[in-house]
Amino acid sequence: MKKKLMGSSDPDIVGSEAALRRAAKRALQIGLETGTPVYVLIDGKIVDLTKPQQRKAPRERGRKTKP
Repeated sequence: MKKKLMGSSDPDIVGSEAALRRAAKRALQIGLETGTPVYVLIDGKIVDLTKPQQRKAPRERGRKTKP
C-alpha cells in the first residue's frame, strides 16, 4: 500500500515528499562543497545547516630542510 500524502492517491503528490528530501540532501551537499550557506527554519529560527558541519582545513605542515 502506498503512503498517502495529505489524503491524496495521486502518485505525483505521493512521490513529491521523496523528491523534496532528495533535493534538500543535494542542496546540503553542494553547500558543503562550495562553502555556500544552506538556510532552513527550525523551531522558528533561521539556521545554516552547513555551519556545524564545516571543518577547518588541516594546516599544511611545512618541511624544514637542513641547509
